[in-house]
Amino acid sequence: MDTHRTRNGFGLAILLLAAVLLVHPASAQSTAGSPLVLTLKVEGALTPVMISSIERSLEIAQNDSAELLILELNTPGGSIALMNEIVTVMRGSEIPIVVYVSPQGAMAGSAGTILTLAGHLAAMAPETAIGAASPVGSQGEDIGETMLAKEKEILRATVRSLAENRPPAAIEIAEQTIESAKAVSSTEALDVGLIDFIALDVNDLVGQLNGAKAQVLGSEVTLNTQNALVREVPLTVVEQALMLLTNPNIVFLLLSIGVQAILIEMSSPGGWVAGFIGVVSLALVVYSFGIIPVNLFGLIFLVLAFVLFILDVKAPTHGALTAAGIGSFIAGSLILFNSVRAPGFPQVSVPLVVGTGLFLALSFSVIISFAIRALKIPKAMGRESMVGKSGVVSQVLDPLGSVQLAGELWSAELAEPGEPLPEGTHVTVTLVEGLRLKVKKTE
Repeated sequence: MDTHRTRNGFGLAILLLAAVLLVHPASAQSTAGSPLVLTLKVEGALTPVMISSIERSLEIAQNDSAELLILELNTPGGSIALMNEIVTVMRGSEIPIVVYVSPQGAMAGSAGTILTLAGHLAAMAPETAIGAASPVGSQGEDIGETMLAKEKEILRATVRSLAENRPPAAIEIAEQTIESAKAVSSTEALDVGLIDFIALDVNDLVGQLNGAKAQVLGSEVTLNTQNALVREVPLTVVEQALMLLTNPNIVFLLLSIGVQAILIEMSSPGGWVAGFIGVVSLALVVYSFGIIPVNLFGLIFLVLAFVLFILDVKAPTHGALTAAGIGSFIAGSLILFNSVRAPGFPQVSVPLVVGTGLFLALSFSVIISFAIRALKIPKAMGRESMVGKSGVVSQVLDPLGSVQLAGELWSAELAEPGEPLPEGTHVTVTLVEGLRLKVKKTE
């Protein structure tokens, strides 16, 4: 009887433990079962970094079984080629993408208009704007009439394709943003059906998306965002670093550092630190030139500036060539970055350019001066260089003997007749005759 009770007791304990284990996983499963919504901020002019960050976010969304991805868009536009690549990525996504123009005061300008339409659903925050999508050149300039007509027709066909499920009024407005650079507010866009929602913030948008339907790869998907967990996808360290290369001020500093580091390496070869820094800096500059709009004509003035710096050191003109070099450096930098007007990209700071030009002129002159001075110092070579050096007598000098000098044993002779010098006496070399040193006692 006692044995049966013991067995029953163990059985009851096991059942209770199993019940506890089953209850906790059920609770965890309930929490884990909440729908996941990912968000990604897409800010500034379009860059290749945005493509990689959107692709990475979609991959995370796929792996984490996210319900949808929200792109928080605030852009003045950018390259048509980059825009087309981003549209291709968005339209090929298996995860629903909602483009949300935010925060208040933001815009989906130019290419941003088409990106908004490329989303499976579109939303805007209050006091935002969309439109002004007329094509311009890569540097913000007007393009030729024939090319302009071609670009407009292609873009109009693109927006018609992306907005084919929207009302005719929305398609008409979308075409006008390209044909006549029309722009509309968030309220106007919602009234004509160009967008689907106006939301105060992401949480408001997520609440409105519950039950909304979206066409994803030809299939209708009903979104479930009730009690959704919202998680932002941050940019990686590499993506943040590459985004810095869209700032002309950063690129200008990298260019200045790179050129000076290369010149330092050339003036005193043998090391690797300066050369490595110079090569890396200039490589980053070359990469950034493929993103930000620049006028490469300014590089001519920059090269001329460094040539003038070198000439002033080798053929001193009391600073005249250095002054001309500073002027050429400043002019070249401003032409390189500030002569191009492209939306979304800031201009380089004029005080930064002037200050950097003065610093480079001064530091470069000092470095080159030291290098040239070192080249002019006569090099002491051969046995004659031993005159004046000290040694120690290793064999009595009377008057012949030997001395230990610089780790070597030399035949030696007293320079002047006198008392013999015993071993250990410190002597100084006064003359070298063949393989024999003439020495005298060190005072």
